[in-house]
Amino acid sequence: MGRFFSILDVGIATLNRNLAVAGMLVGVTIAFVNVVLRYAFNESLTWAGELTNYAFMWGALFGAAYGFKRGIHIQVTILLEKLPPSLAKAFMMLAHTISFMYLAVMAYLSYQLILLLMDLNDISVELNIPTWIPALVLPLSFAGAAYRAGEKIFEVAKEDADKVLKHVEFEIIHDASERLGADVEVEGGEPL
Repeated sequence: MGRFFSILDVGIATLNRNLAVAGMLVGVTIAFVNVVLRYAFNESLTWAGELTNYAFMWGALFGAAYGFKRGIHIQVTILLEKLPPSLAKAFMMLAHTISFMYLAVMAYLSYQLILLLMDLNDISVELNIPTWIPALVLPLSFAGAAYRAGEKIFEVAKEDADKVLKHVEFEIIHDASERLGADVEVEGGEPL
């Protein structure tokens, strides 16, 4: 069972990361090409605006889902640091549980939206495609983010109460050090 979740974890992370990068790359490229066409040749791609919006939407939402994996979403822990470790751990689990429930509800409601768009046979104006196709980003990204939030609940549950807040700090510092390509030390002199 552990191997299944390991493969699922890698698959979801890869899908989120690659779709986020592809969405941003496609959006920037189409916007750039359309600007060059407009100002240099006095021409324009009529569908470019709509496709750019969809591409950025896909990139942003899958990027946000990937952010749960990397632990890079904003967390305000100043109040948690004032609490006893066991109570801080309980609040962290509560926060992740609320996030999971919200994201799961959003995944379900966006799935219902897809079904509605399919029933209405709604077609986009400029791309002339069914609108449920670009809207697929909603249930997919919310489901991926909900999976990650659920994963965080189990990570915090397994972590020793004294180490929960240090683990959050570790994720933030480790991510920054990876981007900078440097070794960073946390409090106590332990290298990451």
